Amino acid sequence: MVETNLHKSSNINQCQVIELDKHHHENGNLSVVESGVQIPFDIKRVYYLYDVPGGEERGGHSHKQLKQFILAISGSFDVIIDDGVNQRTVTLNRPYKGLLIVPGIWRVINNFSSGAVCFVMASEHYDEADYVRDYDEFLTLTSIKREK
Repeated sequence: MVETNLHKSSNINQCQVIELDKHHHENGNLSVVESGVQIPFDIKRVYYLYDVPGGEERGGHSHKQLKQFILAISGSFDVIIDDGVNQRTVTLNRPYKGLLIVPGIWRVINNFSSGAVCFVMASEHYDEADYVRDYDEFLTLTSIKREK
């Protein structure tokens, strides 16, 4: 399953904010996410982060195969994406706008507002072997060495 070439070819420009259709109704709005329609993968796993204490961050890893679509269901937070050369911060604060993250991208989620809920749809079931949790190992996989 290990595909280190993804890390060499992945870049933050492949990650994109996707705006979901918002169906407005007087009694509340509705947005829909369907596998292979709004997002370019089949959803195999869903999880959400909530009650994140102020000043804490989540993520701090990359994936070898897994794709993710991240939404701020409630509140707001920042997602810092990093391809080993470039970094970009994406603020998610609308439940109809999400961030697609491709494999081989380091991500950190921080700056959670009070009551924020981070909802994640993933292309694969949980597999610890798919994670790269050490930033130096991530840089090695991208074959890029930063000046320290």
